[in-house]
Amino acid sequence: MLRQTIGLAALTAGLGFTATAVVTSPPAAPVPVIVELFTSEGCSSCPPADAVLASLVETQPVKGAMVIALSEHVDYWDRLGWRDPFSNHIFTQRQSAYATASAAGEVYTPQMIIDGGRAIVGSDRAAAEAAIARASARAKAPLFLTLSSQAPPVLSIDVPPGPATTGAQVTLAIVEDGLASAVKGGENTGHVLRHAAVTRRFVPLGRVDKDRGLSREMPLDLDPQWKRAALHAVVIVQAATVGPVVAAGSVRLEAR
Repeated sequence: MLRQTIGLAALTAGLGFTATAVVTSPPAAPVPVIVELFTSEGCSSCPPADAVLASLVETQPVKGAMVIALSEHVDYWDRLGWRDPFSNHIFTQRQSAYATASAAGEVYTPQMIIDGGRAIVGSDRAAAEAAIARASARAKAPLFLTLSSQAPPVLSIDVPPGPATTGAQVTLAIVEDGLASAVKGGENTGHVLRHAAVTRRFVPLGRVDKDRGLSREMPLDLDPQWKRAALHAVVIVQAATVGPVVAAGSVRLEAR
């Protein structure tokens, strides 16, 4: 291709024309945006929000953004007729921490938190896309993830030091797509509910050192009941435990 370009320039010069070289830059990589949905199978308002989250992941509708989703099933609905099999008190605590950190201080389902900041009603797709677009306009700090092929797989995490990441909290989540439940009690009795990006594990890894950054080698001891091909490892770097997301990444854990 280089020889052809040079030959064309020489030929056109001889004919009295001017050849102009056009250099194009590669397209910029999409900015990762963390979308957390606080939901419950015991909540009749939540299935539409679950569907919105799944669609955002599947269609990636916001140009320049890469939606990384976490469906976090709270447990405060479990006493009202149906125990959500994916619920965990960790997510109730995390949602409460977001409420404490924000001026609004609201806790409800379905609630969506975009990139550790804006809270919206989880079924409002238009609001979600607008918030994702705003979040993707802010550049993220570097984050490097490498997955080994050994068993169990080892995830290498490297957050370089930098002004945006100093003191930031790093968290590892394992999420699973393609899950469903036949609900036999509570507000959604008789319905089959389908979910994407259900958070199976949520592990704080520590804070980023201002000089050394943060590096971890994490063996991923996966539950054999989880479908390996449907799993992702998600790493979130937040300015505070529930603060703005300053770096993020995701790696698929399909069998190798």
